[in-house]
This record gives sequence, C-alpha cells and structure tokens, in this order.
Amino acid sequence: MDQKISVVINTYNAELHLREVLESVKGFDEVVVCDMESTDHTLDIAKEYGCKVIKIARGDFKIVEPARNIAIQSATYPWVLVVDADEIVTPELRDYLYARIKEPDCPQGLYIPRQNRFMNMPMKGRVGDRQLRFFIREGTAWPPYVHATPHVKGKTARIPHLRNVMLRHLNESSLHTVIEKDNRYSDDEVNKRIDKHYGVFTLFYRPAFHFFKNYIIDGGYKNGVNGIIHATLKAFYQFILVAKVIEKREAGLSPSHADAAAPRP
Repeated sequence: MDQKISVVINTYNAELHLREVLESVKGFDEVVVCDMESTDHTLDIAKEYGCKVIKIARGDFKIVEPARNIAIQSATYPWVLVVDADEIVTPELRDYLYARIKEPDCPQGLYIPRQNRFMNMPMKGRVGDRQLRFFIREGTAWPPYVHATPHVKGKTARIPHLRNVMLRHLNESSLHTVIEKDNRYSDDEVNKRIDKHYGVFTLFYRPAFHFFKNYIIDGGYKNGVNGIIHATLKAFYQFILVAKVIEKREAGLSPSHADAAAPRP
C-alpha cells in the first residue's frame, strides 16, 4: 500500500487559526481544504499554502459532520488524517504516523490524543480526549451527526500517551463557550438516544461516572480548581442529555418528531 498521507480540513470562516494549522501540516504529502462558502480570507490562505481546495455549498449544514465524507473522499492518498481548523498537528504526531503505517501490524484506524485548553490553561493529564482521526480512506464513512465517530473498515487502536504525540486544540474553551456548546450539542445528540430507556438511575449514574472518570481516572485533579470545574461540566453535559431524552420521551415524540422539534442554533 502507498505510504502517503493526505490531511483533510473542513473550513467555514476559519481564518483565525488557519495559518498556524497549515504550518503544522507542511510535512504531509497532501493537504485538502474542503470549504463551506467562507466569506473571510480562508480560501486565500489555503491557496497561499498550496492546498487542494474543494468548495461545497453550505446549504442547511448546521454542523460539520455531514461534510466530512466529501472532504475524505477528495483526498488523493490512501491514508487520511482529519484535522479541524483550530487544531495543531505536532511534529511528534506526524513522525509517529509515518512510522506506524510502515509497520505490518498497523491497524486501519488510530485514535489520537488531543490536548484541549480550558479557562486560560492547557489541560494536564488525559482530560483532553481521543479522536478517531487517522484511517484508511477506502471504506470509511462519517455519520452525519454531532460528535460522531467515523466507521472504519478494519481494526482500530489507540495511540498511547507519548510525549507530544497529539493534536493541540487552539480554541480557548471558556465557561460561556462550553455551556453554550453543551446545550446545542445535546439537542443534536438527543435524537440518537431517543429510544434509550433512561430513568432516575441513569440520571444520577451517567453524570457521576463521567465526573469520576474525568477527574480521577483521566487525571483532571492535576489541573487544580480548573479540573474540578471541567469535570463538573462533563458531568452536567451527561445530566442535561439524559434529562432531554426523558423530556422528549414523555412528550411522546418519536426520533423524527424530536428532530423536527429540536431548537436550531
């Protein structure tokens, strides 16, 4: 198999961080920018860096996920690395990926550690997240809903926590931003879970589990008071998600009706 990697980036008015992002992916074989009718200087920056530019109509897309497949299938090479327009690829991650695809036991997809920023500081420990962003193009499909994980044809594995082998999130997550996103994302995610039989136990269990996982297992305690706040917000997201599922169910809404009734951003 060809051991070349295409980077794909979906954009919409992404000029704020795009130069820094494109600088970080210079060492890859191809960079594809799939743009959804940006009105700022996104396209100018992409062309300046010699990217392969694909233009698609924004249409009714409220989230990026429905456009991911277009970007992925526009890539030339068999291996694809999906990068958001506010994420940095570290040199260590680039070197790791090129070394890994040369190994005979390389899986068809890799979950990559991502470091996030919260309340003016990079988060320590494993409280970022892992994203399935590196995979074989052929046979991969990205579901069209928020926080979706791509369906990869073949085996997947996690990249272990190695020094600087990660994606770095540039966007600052303030309290206002996190709460606003949690409310919006939970409206979209509730439609995937409308048939779940959530009750009182789940309403308490899911938030408690996610707080414990984020704060203790993933090392959120290393971030001091910010870690407590971050873990509490993770728990709160689970609480409002379960509560919204119960609300929709008790209102007698089917998944299609729930989708129609969900408020749009």
